[in-house]
Order: sequence, then structure tokens, then C-alpha cells
Amino acid sequence: MMIEDRVMDAQERIGFRLRALYSSCGYNRYRMSKFEEYDLYSRNKDFLFSEGVITFTDTNGRLMALKPDVTLSIVKNGRDTPGQVRKVYYHENVYRVSSAEDGFREQTQVGVECMGSVEGACVAEVLKLAAESLKLCAEDFVLEVSHLDILSALVDRIAPDDRVRAQILECAGEKNTHGIRQICRENGLAEGAEEPLIELLSLYGAPKAVLPKIRALAEENGVADAATDLSRALAGFTGTDMENRIQIDFSATSDMKYYNGIAFKGFISGIPGSVLSGGQYDHLMRRMGRRDRAIGFAVFLNMMERLTEEAGINA
Repeated sequence: MMIEDRVMDAQERIGFRLRALYSSCGYNRYRMSKFEEYDLYSRNKDFLFSEGVITFTDTNGRLMALKPDVTLSIVKNGRDTPGQVRKVYYHENVYRVSSAEDGFREQTQVGVECMGSVEGACVAEVLKLAAESLKLCAEDFVLEVSHLDILSALVDRIAPDDRVRAQILECAGEKNTHGIRQICRENGLAEGAEEPLIELLSLYGAPKAVLPKIRALAEENGVADAATDLSRALAGFTGTDMENRIQIDFSATSDMKYYNGIAFKGFISGIPGSVLSGGQYDHLMRRMGRRDRAIGFAVFLNMMERLTEEAGINA
């Protein structure tokens, strides 16, 4: 059997296992059309993984697009459920420009979305599902978690305007502390004003080791509740076989026009780049006229092409 065949078999097997996992946890399958009106994506380009969208004009004269994203369609086509939580999972192909090659590529995603009265228990459940999803793919994985409200508070403390804020956040995502200091000096900020943010970005490691320091920083900057939320979301991993696979990393940032609260990315040994990405996106819900809260993640099955069964995909 050729290597390509084995990789494709592995992707199909992982997809089946992920669907079974989500279904067993009470998530219902969501199926969507391949097409959506282009306006949905043009108004939310920052939310997409890439700006490129394949478009065409349908027989009614509407500009349509091959879907580059699933979450936007789920939000658009859903409705608020006050006092309830709607749990769905999907297994869909999306069409976007690949970061690894020129041009468009059909990519396969499996993911979950949780919408409604999303509270701490729901956030913890989704984080646990994210970790279990990674474990179904390979034994050697890491789930990196951050809390955007803490990061935002420390950035807002020093950024004089939105332009500087965006620059600092970009550097934070790269852990470019030199860049942050340079931006602060170029914009006349007091020497040392950025040090709490620099300290936050340096706090990488197991929750047990770094949460006390994070809590202290959060309390000093008026977001103690966010540190409590982060601690509660991660508490379920304590004492489990996945405890050492969870790392706090505040470079796991997302666009704060859409995201808030818990954000996370999943990595597998041998694959450059994240194979899983997710977080809370209440801000996106508000932008699209929804009152529900929401959290979700996607697993990028095409990333598994970089592994063979011998190299680490769980049999």
C-alpha cells in the first residue's frame, strides 16, 4: 500500500473517531450547504484563516461563495436559545488558500460549536474535548491555553490607541518582547510600563506552576475574575493522564474583535503549526446580532498528511 493511501485511511479513521466522540457527549451533527452568500464572509474577513474566497454568481444574480469557514454559517443560520445550550459538531470541507502552497485547496475540518447559555462548565467541557481530540490523533500532543481578557487588560493598560494596540498584540502573538519594548518607546510610553505584559508572556508552563503568578498579575490589573475562569476551566485536567499535556501560553492569541475569554491551540509532534484552534467568540455573536455566548474549535484533518501511521498517528 502506498504511503498516500495509508495517510488518507488515517484521516478517515480520525474523522470517524472524532464524530463518535462528539456524538457520545451529546453533540448533534450539523450539515451545511457548500455555498453561502459572499457578503457573510466579506463582512467578517478578519475571522477567516485566509482572505481568499472562491466566488460565483448564481442564477438569481446573487454573489455566492464556496464556504471558507463553518462557524460563520452556523452562527448566521442559528437562533438564540436563552437558558439553553445548543451543541453541534460538523465534518465539512472548506475552500481556502493554503498557507503551505499557492492557490486554493479543499481542506477537511471536524469541529464542535457550543452556543447559548455557555458558562464555566461548558467551557471546561469543550477544553476537555479539545484535548481528547488531540489524543485521538496522536499520543504526543500539547494543548496551549490562554485567557484573552487578561492579555487584553495588560495591553489596554499601555496602548494609547487602537493602532498601537494592534501592533503590541501582533508582537505578543510572536512572543516578540523586544518588539513590544520598541513600540512602547517609539510611542512615548514610560520606561517599564510594558513589564507586566512582558511578564505575562513569559509565563509558559503547566497550570499548577504558572496559575499563581497569573492570578497575581490579573488582580493587579482588575481582571481577577478572568484568572478564576481560567483556573476553573483547567481544573478538570488535574490528576489526569492529560495534565502534563496542558500548557498555559499567552501567545495563543486570536483576533479580539471576535474572540474573548478562553483561547487555545493544539499541536502534535512532527507537524509544524497548530492542528486544532478554538476559543470563546461572544464578540462574533454580537457582531452578527446574536445574544448567545459561544465557544468551539476545529481540527484540521489535512494537517495529518504530514504524519504516517509509523510517525505517530494513533492506530
